[in-house]
Amino acid sequence: MLFKSLVMAALLAAQATATIYYAGVAESGGEFGVYSSSKTPGTGLPGTFGVDYKFINESAIDVYVDQNKVNLFRVAFLLERMCPVATGLGATFNETHYGFFADAIDYITTTKGAYAILDPHNYMRYNDPSQQPSTGSIIGDTTDSTAATTAQFAEFWGELARRLKDNEKVIFGLNNEPHDMDTNLILANDQAAINAIRAAGANQLIIAPGNGYTGGHSWTQDYAGNSPASSAVLGNLTDPANNTAFDIHEYLDSDFSGGHANCSQSGPTNLAPLTAWLKSNSFKAMITEFGGSNSTGCAGYITELANYMAQNEEYIGWTAWAAGPLWGTNSPCCGDGNAWGSLEPGSVAADGSPGFYTTVWERDIQPLVPRVLQWSGVSSVQGGGLTMKM
Repeated sequence: MLFKSLVMAALLAAQATATIYYAGVAESGGEFGVYSSSKTPGTGLPGTFGVDYKFINESAIDVYVDQNKVNLFRVAFLLERMCPVATGLGATFNETHYGFFADAIDYITTTKGAYAILDPHNYMRYNDPSQQPSTGSIIGDTTDSTAATTAQFAEFWGELARRLKDNEKVIFGLNNEPHDMDTNLILANDQAAINAIRAAGANQLIIAPGNGYTGGHSWTQDYAGNSPASSAVLGNLTDPANNTAFDIHEYLDSDFSGGHANCSQSGPTNLAPLTAWLKSNSFKAMITEFGGSNSTGCAGYITELANYMAQNEEYIGWTAWAAGPLWGTNSPCCGDGNAWGSLEPGSVAADGSPGFYTTVWERDIQPLVPRVLQWSGVSSVQGGGLTMKM
């Protein structure tokens, strides 16, 4: 009885102060298998499921939910597999491919009771992922006759939302890392997708990206390829359900790419202008990509970033980059090309030593996972259904 009372007291105290409702890991693998050294369009499409690409390992999801007590997974896929180029972006899906994806989302949300971000990993481009992020036509670019239109982008999201509107644990991530395009076009695409999702009867959380690879550090900056600044345009975004947040990425290495082993960028310092903008415009955000290597220097930077999010109510969740079923000994970030393993449970480095799951997740990130997270109710900017996973 005393134990139960202490747990309830801790839960109530946490509910009073919690701002991080969702925490977990990005699942990378659904976007694999299309790289072409010669930039040959169509390479790897549609690909063989389980060989060229795969969404999750169910055993890894088990570890993260049952042992690590996380409640969020960001699941990457390619628009060109969901909507084959032959029929175009829109409401016509490859049903076999959709079935594989739906199985992964169902396992996360129904079997394990966690939340899933649907992540079209396309950089706001469509028709040629052979050398992402540089290939493919910008969605909505009216100067490019091969580009999918904003209306087609809305049709896609309307159809996906229609299929999943009754799954309260999905989160609609509109697109991964738009870049080098007119920010006004990102606003138009984001808004069209939001309108289509709501018209389909789906009320779950939407997370919308900005320009500049949706970097938090560059949110208020205006420069070639990132103009106007996201902060100058995206405040005009509206949602009839008032359930949209911004999708932010923030790496801690010298050039914010997540490609280097050394951490040198202060998350709190670089996010301060974004945080002030979110506050003044009454928006929330999720940081769905961040990471660091297993160098001793990165641990402090990761802790600083996670604590900053927890201390600022503008941030409602995060996913670290990245786990996934196909990384093997390769590192999805922060490795300077070294094969140090990934955040996939059981991963190992090329020399057989423990991979990033052990040396980064368990050592540096796991202690930062809030004990109280949202485990029930529709995904929301306001949280709700906060419980302590026992």
